[in-house]
Amino acid sequence: MTEPLTLAEIETLARTAHEGQTDKAGRPYAEHLQAVAEGVRARGGDPDQIAAAWLHDAVEDAALSEQWLTEAALSSRTKAIVRAVTKHEGEPPEAYAARILTTPGALLVKEADLAHNADPSRLAMLEAPTRNRLTEKYARMRRLLDLNSGPATP
Repeated sequence: MTEPLTLAEIETLARTAHEGQTDKAGRPYAEHLQAVAEGVRARGGDPDQIAAAWLHDAVEDAALSEQWLTEAALSSRTKAIVRAVTKHEGEPPEAYAARILTTPGALLVKEADLAHNADPSRLAMLEAPTRNRLTEKYARMRRLLDLNSGPATP
């Protein structure tokens, strides 16, 4: 059996996979990945969840393939979390939220992702229509995931 990838190797792999990509505000996409990984760590996440945080958008954004994920030297739990937080085209938000809620460890990763996505300083860089649309989208997902006990902690 192949040795599992270390968190450092996963970070490097994720940064490389998203090389040249930017977020909606034009910032390097790796900044988002790092913020989500740090958010998971700060919330008490374990190594599987931190690994999934680095990879949480890789399959969705086609930076890495589903086949790569299947074959990667990652724990089955990390793979399950990445699959749970990967949105499918045309998928209703309710189905997406249900998958996250039924996958052990996935909610913490999605909570950290939403916290960074909804960060007021990030949203302030966007034009008002985009900012308003995303603010509502993130608030709706927080409701579906029952994360509305207040703003997520960074």
